[in-house]
Amino acid sequence: MASSSVTRQPDVAVIGAGFGGLATALTLAEQGVKVALFERLNYPGGCASTFTRRKHRFESGATLFSGFDQGQLFQRWIERHGMEVEFQTHDPIVQLRAPDFNIDIGQDRHALIRQFSDMPGAPVRGLVKFFHNQKAIADILWEVMNDERLLPPFGAKELLAHAMRTPKYTKLLPLVCKPLSKAVKSWGAGDFEPLRIYLDALCQITVQVPSHEAEAPFAMGAMDYYFRGTGHIRGGIGNLATAMVRAIENLGGEVYMTDEVKAIEPCARGWKITSRRREVEVAAVAANLLPQALDEMLPDDVAAGMTRLQKLSRRVEDGGWGAVMWYAALEPNAPSKDWAHHLELVGDANKPFIEGNHVFCSISGLDEPERAPDGRRTMTMSTHLEIGKIRDLPSSEQARVVSEIQGRMKHTLRARAPEIAEGIVMEMPASPRTFERFTSRPHGYVGGVPRTPGLHNYDGILPTPLARNLYMVGDSVFPGQSTLAVSLGGVKVAGIIAKNL
Repeated sequence: MASSSVTRQPDVAVIGAGFGGLATALTLAEQGVKVALFERLNYPGGCASTFTRRKHRFESGATLFSGFDQGQLFQRWIERHGMEVEFQTHDPIVQLRAPDFNIDIGQDRHALIRQFSDMPGAPVRGLVKFFHNQKAIADILWEVMNDERLLPPFGAKELLAHAMRTPKYTKLLPLVCKPLSKAVKSWGAGDFEPLRIYLDALCQITVQVPSHEAEAPFAMGAMDYYFRGTGHIRGGIGNLATAMVRAIENLGGEVYMTDEVKAIEPCARGWKITSRRREVEVAAVAANLLPQALDEMLPDDVAAGMTRLQKLSRRVEDGGWGAVMWYAALEPNAPSKDWAHHLELVGDANKPFIEGNHVFCSISGLDEPERAPDGRRTMTMSTHLEIGKIRDLPSSEQARVVSEIQGRMKHTLRARAPEIAEGIVMEMPASPRTFERFTSRPHGYVGGVPRTPGLHNYDGILPTPLARNLYMVGDSVFPGQSTLAVSLGGVKVAGIIAKNL
């Protein structure tokens, strides 16, 4: 990483080396902008990072990653900068295990439809109609997501490109502000319980709410997650984050790890950044932080005057989720597959898919010996917890609630994946506070703001500065949620900053 002394004054400071910050810094560096990237931890990636404990390398969060198909953002960067990153996709990508059925979710949409159609009582015509319409909506949204030029703000060329797509966009209008469950029902598949379970599970990990609370366009786009360049990075997603850091440095950018930013203050040039080791004055700042964290870095009077920042903070506090984690080492042959794979487990299908009743597991492959000693494999397991439920409780009460949730996580694992539970040889349960320590997310918030029906989803669709040349990137601002989405947001913000310097 970079040395401890500044050899030149950067033009832009990027705070936080999550993927939103990495994408912002890399795009700026590609455009010849002098950029300095600050990170509190000693490894990059934020919520999508890989950390080491007890000689085992774990994914911070149990998840998959998209954007690796030919022509997609991450694949373009890998090729452009010669990154030594190996993307793997296996079939199935995920196995959903519910009380009464298992479904293998791979890259073949038709194979998924066939599995549903073969179930007793399946409304085959309704299923076909629903998935046909879902694909049409997803095609529109992913076309935009695969080309960051189509994301706001728009110039004349971009507006013309959107104008040519107007007939497609009219398909979205009936779904805006409508929950996914109503759309499914209108197409004749709303009463099919296996589909409801599948959609609730998928929506909980993508748009952060069950299908009856998820806005249809976002949810239908998220349903294509498994079919569009999604899979596993050999050795952990941290390998991609580290490769992006190297690319930034190779382009002349400065990267300061373990150098936490303490304060951001207005100055004559723009903004003065005070970190643990240095002070720099820059023309612009991009903060890959939760709004609460940014608020704490700004002078009180400055933060109080940023109405958008305060609004974003309230959104996160009102709807943000935390993660209860469980990290484990497995015997080499405990999983049923040799390669890296993922399990989505549902305990009771009639209870909310949170707090241990629904868990997502990411398991490393036998071809990743660097992840653990003695041929072991690593597993990261996570579940959702409403942070507001415990945020103001005494520490002892927080610990009790988290312990109960971890107990339900173990019960769900034993019930749905006993072969995994029996193969555990080392474990490290983790609370939202642990997740906060691993990722620097205040209170352990994870996943951004839930995408519920309403026009509020489109408020802030333009990358608007909080103050002159002070921007936010990450999952609490548009387009939010996934690693690919926050990276696309970072690319757009970088373009605006570079243009205004």
